[in-house]
Amino acid sequence: MRLPSISGTSRLTKTHKLSAAGIAAAGTAALAISLVPGAAHAAPQAQALNAQPVAAVSDTAFGGKIQQADLLPQPAQKQAEAKGDASDAAKKAIEDALAKHTTADAKKADADKADAKKAEAAKKAKAEKTAKKRTAETTANRSERTTLAVKPVADTAPAKKSYGNNLDGWIRESLDIMKSKGIPGSYEGLHRNIMRESSGNPQAINNWDINAVNGIPSKGLLQVIDPTFKAYHVDGTSWNIYDPVANITAACNYAADRYGSMDNVNSAY
Repeated sequence: MRLPSISGTSRLTKTHKLSAAGIAAAGTAALAISLVPGAAHAAPQAQALNAQPVAAVSDTAFGGKIQQADLLPQPAQKQAEAKGDASDAAKKAIEDALAKHTTADAKKADADKADAKKAEAAKKAKAEKTAKKRTAETTANRSERTTLAVKPVADTAPAKKSYGNNLDGWIRESLDIMKSKGIPGSYEGLHRNIMRESSGNPQAINNWDINAVNGIPSKGLLQVIDPTFKAYHVDGTSWNIYDPVANITAACNYAADRYGSMDNVNSAY
């Protein structure tokens, strides 16, 4: 057996010598056994010897050229390498899991932010809708209160009184006007004098008495001449002497001034 060259030194130490002697002796013994008859029975023992690791050789022998890995059997070395690969794979799997988990957390955080933003927008929209509805209800209530406040005034306002377009209606309308102006008279007094003067004809005219001779004939229901009608005309009535209401109120105004009331007139006046 040839020993590897020893680099970096010119002589062997005591330890080197012992290690080399042991290796040489083992080699010589193996060679002797192979040459002796009956060595076939010893061959398995020699093979078993060769299969054992040379534990006696120090890792510092031969100038540190022999590495610990060189002393390991081949299967053990492969197992160590496999363990190293498994360790790297496990480490990578953990790193991948952490990265995946971090990505999932980031996505969940983004989703939570989006949900929160949507919820805030929905809340704001609901608040605005509620405010608009409240404003509309307030406006409607205010309008209703205003209507209710104004309506009673309209309801209590006196409706315009209507009168018939006949002698009864003319007398009643004239009496209401006379009352508002403070002119005395009664339904009976007006009706009685009208029937005597014109028989209830608003277009009646007297063309034969002294007034007619003087060019100012008596006209209308109570036979009033133009100067008297103009002098005693009542505001709010027509200026047409033939208008029934205007003729009655002017004649009663004159009678009140001359006789105290139309009720006191029983003949031509």
